Amino acid sequence: MSAVLTQAHYTAEDYLTLERSASYKSEFHDGQIYAMTGASRKHNLITVNIVGELRNQLKKRPCEAYINDMRVKSIEARSYHYPDIVVVCGAPQFEDAQLDTLLNPTLLIEVLSPSTEAYDRGGKFANYRKIPTLREYLLVTQDQPSIERYVRQGDVWILTEAVGLEASVPLESIECVLSLREVYDKVLDDADNN
Repeated sequence: MSAVLTQAHYTAEDYLTLERSASYKSEFHDGQIYAMTGASRKHNLITVNIVGELRNQLKKRPCEAYINDMRVKSIEARSYHYPDIVVVCGAPQFEDAQLDTLLNPTLLIEVLSPSTEAYDRGGKFANYRKIPTLREYLLVTQDQPSIERYVRQGDVWILTEAVGLEASVPLESIECVLSLREVYDKVLDDADNN
């Protein structure tokens, strides 16, 4: 997330009208619109690697994976966000006929960037936790093979971590497994792979 575009207070309807005609992406929370920044090479490689792995594992299953441009709405949090990766299992539910705002994600994944890490861990995760269908949330670091996995168990979120290229992350909500070696393929330089 970046800076607030203006100090004006917007409605969700105002935001969607502006966002759908804008030449750049922005997120919305509680009346404020925030411009989004671009992603680094590592960020993009990690995102593509994860989506490639998920696509292969989700074939012939009633799940869909989206990358970067599927907006997710947290109704209770009064927010709209663009997760790096979204997976929905079962019939996707959308806010309206535009089919660009998902209401029922199963899994959300954020690749951490220096400019967004605090928000991805804090305010954004707080908004995501208010989505009743969300079962898992992953935070993926860029500079070392490390993934934090949060799993909803009732009203509690349980954290587990996978560290190192030999580790893997079980994604129980979508019945998949992510190998960190695959997630970080072509991301870490030779010195990091030792």
